[in-house]
Amino acid sequence: MLIKPIYELLPFTYMAIGGLSLLYLEPKYAIAAAILIYLLGARIYILRSNNRRTDLKRKRKQGIMPQTLYNYLPFLCILAASILYRLVPRDSSVLIAICLLTYGLYILMRRASYRNHRVPASSF
Repeated sequence: MLIKPIYELLPFTYMAIGGLSLLYLEPKYAIAAAILIYLLGARIYILRSNNRRTDLKRKRKQGIMPQTLYNYLPFLCILAASILYRLVPRDSSVLIAICLLTYGLYILMRRASYRNHRVPASSF
């Protein structure tokens, strides 16, 4: 069993490794593996986030977007920004990548402030 600080950092570590690998590795299979690692880190974060929610279900708004797409939206924006920056290195694409990155981080921060997450107490 992992100690709590390492356990809590795992999804962010997976996403960081995937993102950095996407930016720096050259082979196509390495880029595909980097995207997969990034998305698996995002999946772990989403599962933990949904499990730790303390906001009331009746106060949650139902949108028109499917729940899976809604959960992955900030991570897909950040991933799209990384891919755009990596594969299309032009001046305008860098600006669009910065906008996508900023929007993805904004959504993540906004959701974290609305959901009032509760970190489980240690069992020891």
